[in-house]
Amino acid sequence: MREAGRHAIDLVIDRMTTPGSRPPCHAPSPGTLRVALDEPLPEHGTRDLPGLLDHVTERALAEATRLDHSRCFAFVPSTGNFPAVLADALASAYLSVPGAWLVGAGPTQIELTTLRWLKTFLGLPDGHGGLFVSGGSTANLTCLAVARDHRLDGRPQPHARLYCSSQAHPSVAQAAHLLGLTREQLTVLPPDDDLRLDADALARRIGGDRRAGLRPFAVVATLGTTGTGTVDPLDRVADVCQEEGLWLHVDGAHGAAVAGTPRGHHLRNALGRADSLTVDPHKWLFQPYEIGCVLLRRPELLPETFGVARHALDQGYLRPAHPAAPAGEEVNLSDYGPQQSRGLRALKLWLSLKTFGAGAFRRAIEQGADLAEYAAGLVEAHPELELVTPPSLAILTFRYRPRDAPATWDADAAQAHISQRVCADGGAVLLTTTVRGATVLRMCTINPTSTRADVAYVLDLVTRYGRDI
Repeated sequence: MREAGRHAIDLVIDRMTTPGSRPPCHAPSPGTLRVALDEPLPEHGTRDLPGLLDHVTERALAEATRLDHSRCFAFVPSTGNFPAVLADALASAYLSVPGAWLVGAGPTQIELTTLRWLKTFLGLPDGHGGLFVSGGSTANLTCLAVARDHRLDGRPQPHARLYCSSQAHPSVAQAAHLLGLTREQLTVLPPDDDLRLDADALARRIGGDRRAGLRPFAVVATLGTTGTGTVDPLDRVADVCQEEGLWLHVDGAHGAAVAGTPRGHHLRNALGRADSLTVDPHKWLFQPYEIGCVLLRRPELLPETFGVARHALDQGYLRPAHPAAPAGEEVNLSDYGPQQSRGLRALKLWLSLKTFGAGAFRRAIEQGADLAEYAAGLVEAHPELELVTPPSLAILTFRYRPRDAPATWDADAAQAHISQRVCADGGAVLLTTTVRGATVLRMCTINPTSTRADVAYVLDLVTRYGRDI
């Protein structure tokens, strides 16, 4: 065990400290991977655990896009960190289950403490609470389930209406579907000229729906859209929700972390007004997958939706671990979300914060935002590049456009071609998105190992391949 354990740690350290020989954008064909990995069930195992670790590392784990590469500017790339990796290993070794207090008292307290730290980091009021989940999709689902139960009395309501912008994350529509809402019950509003949820249009639509006999119950606002990093007008949307008596959920999976920095302090008041909030530490808090977070202004509503006592079919089996009235201040986090069996996701964030301190996280977030502003400056200064959306939460979009574009110039096809060439080049990852119907190049600079030189290198590739078209 010790030999294999030391070898595993060596593999981890090598992975996290060397750039690797493969290009950052790497997606082998299914046929190639089937040949390497699709083998029969091993009836008799091998005792060569170090060899198996080498095999699975080389043949499977390394055969993927390297999201932590300093020139991976696609998606919302994070880096992970070494203490967090150790935390995941420890949590697995101890079979840590922060579900019922009887089963996982210590792990539960670690989660509660880490939740309190995260609230403090974001500047949320003391009364907020919640739990860690797999990611933003599950967090959005969890929060909207509570919104449905609290605002609609937990019953199917064919006239219920949920509101969001067309720029909201697809998981919002997925959550609505899983909660039994039809697509007609999810009202998707066009954004304003700045790609934000239009609060005035929202208020008008809610009023019109009420007059039509419908029942509005919740609004989803976004703090950092995935395409452009746009922040909805949270305070104004909160005003509308307060006036109309609607639940306000803020999807801050990417952007909420900025509230922990000086440049994001202005967001804190609005976040405190939201009924629920999604945060993804595996994005801008630099944690390895998976760890998302649910935070509610009234966390006592979570057990009303998910509590075991409400849903248990066989009271006998679960009663010892889930008494009707937990002793003292005992908390059963399995009553707060959809999972009974829960891993200790919080430990990675706990150990990261203890190791580096919150200040290091604040500085790393600021660095990513500063790098996006630097990239935007280079784009604006270049005669062949056009800034489409300004940097917001370390995301910017831009296009390549030649100085004398011919009449036949297909700008959308050009951006897609440039993205493909950049990725195929082997030195960077840069993908496209759609803004106002146009294909654009998108850059997200949250990786704290990325440098100005990395940004300049990628923009040079863009112009080089653009000129080849």
